[in-house]
Amino acid sequence: MSRAGLDKNPREVAAMFDGVARRYDLTNTVLSFGQDRRWRKVTRQLLAPQQDEKVLDLAAGSGVSTVEFARSGAYCVAADFSLGMLSVGKGRGVPLVAADALHLPFADDAFDAATISFGLRNLADTVAGLREMRRVVRPGGRLVVCEFSTPTWQPFRGVYMNYLMRALPPIARAVSSNPDAYVYLAESIRSWPDQRALAELIGEAGWTDTTWKNLTSGVVTVHHAKNPS
Repeated sequence: MSRAGLDKNPREVAAMFDGVARRYDLTNTVLSFGQDRRWRKVTRQLLAPQQDEKVLDLAAGSGVSTVEFARSGAYCVAADFSLGMLSVGKGRGVPLVAADALHLPFADDAFDAATISFGLRNLADTVAGLREMRRVVRPGGRLVVCEFSTPTWQPFRGVYMNYLMRALPPIARAVSSNPDAYVYLAESIRSWPDQRALAELIGEAGWTDTTWKNLTSGVVTVHHAKNPS
């Protein structure tokens, strides 16, 4: 099985996720020491989906996050470009759509909100992806991005980066169907912008009023923004 490079070629990234799809959710729970459940809960709380709203969950994988958001009564669509991931998500009870994040198959202003969890980092063009999400969200709608980030406490930051490059791959070999993909995961996290830099990219894409909330000492950060009216 393949792993993508940091040039984030879309075909390579899609193939890599196809390769990890079968045990992806289990692997994430193991690697995050179960924190992934809390991260999804907080993301839902900040997204605040309302009854009868339409929500796009982009890079949704098997739809685990989409199911979490749909608990609110909102109509939530799971979109992903990995057919393998979407196949694993069959039966979850949410709509599944094969979609390229840079060319979404949805009309302008189709959604009240858009969210992406641990997927923005995998796009070949971050700002273009954020602009495309803005296109499909109505004026006054909102964006929530949950993504790996930079730990805020310097001593912990060093321990965390060491874990990524040394401990994560061996753990992945024990539980993942494609452990080499998690080398890419570690590399992509290390090269990803910090909290403030990502907020600036979100603003560059036209979103406004960007704020963020650090989770697990900044290992993960949830950014919230609005589509100006």
